Amino acid sequence: MSETLSANEALCLQALREMDRDRYLASLLSPTDRRSAITALYAYNAELARVRDVAREPLPGEIRLQYWRDLLEGAAHGETAANPVASEVLRAIQAWRLPVSPLVAMTEARIFDLYDDPMETTAMFEGYAGETAAALVQLVCLVLDAEAAEDVAEIVGHAGVALSVAGAILLLPAHRARGQLYLPTEILAAAGLDRESFLGNGDDARRSAAIEAFAGFGLDHLRKARAAGRLPKSLVAAFLPVTLAEPVLKRAQKTGDGCLSADLRPSQWRRQLAMMRLLLTGRL
Repeated sequence: MSETLSANEALCLQALREMDRDRYLASLLSPTDRRSAITALYAYNAELARVRDVAREPLPGEIRLQYWRDLLEGAAHGETAANPVASEVLRAIQAWRLPVSPLVAMTEARIFDLYDDPMETTAMFEGYAGETAAALVQLVCLVLDAEAAEDVAEIVGHAGVALSVAGAILLLPAHRARGQLYLPTEILAAAGLDRESFLGNGDDARRSAAIEAFAGFGLDHLRKARAAGRLPKSLVAAFLPVTLAEPVLKRAQKTGDGCLSADLRPSQWRRQLAMMRLLLTGRL
């Protein structure tokens, strides 16, 4: 990058590089005059997504999430200057007149991550994805082109679900190790499983069927996103992280139960190539 970054911008970008390599790559491919705001939004999302890993227990995790709510609602306790991500998020909100409510809602949705409660239905998963992955895409759209962002809500919603399913599949090994599960109970039941039997040993064929159905659920939303219309050129960069979804979901359908031990993420050069292809074609 040739532009000069402030100290906070550089620290925020470095934090994103360490926490979420795919969105780090996406931020580097974003328009330079919007990049600092987009990086801040991605880093904010990464901070929320890792709360359980950092806090390890629900109560400290809820305190961390409350910190972000207080920050966004103007009730922070003088710690903003020491947190480059917090500083950059507030700067992005002001510079691009971003709504605060979706950012607050993201912290509320992430409370689910702190516990081992079941994701009961696909509708519940869609709601979770809507307040996390889809909300993030929509916020980046607002930074890129606020007027055009008004017309892509359907594409954003379906793309967010597809991306969330792919993310949940990639994290299956880690989630299973700590007794957490994002596959909806209704998908498990259709495969003849419950939460305990999925997380336990045996029933490989049924577990494969559940994973294949979950991946199919994600691919169906990706198809709906594509059918909802073509992306405005000004907003294509907001969808760069979504390019990860299809290869992961298709691999999951082939791998089935093996997803619990295999890394389905494509190599970095393939991920970068997919992002470049989207920038050139404008097609998800």
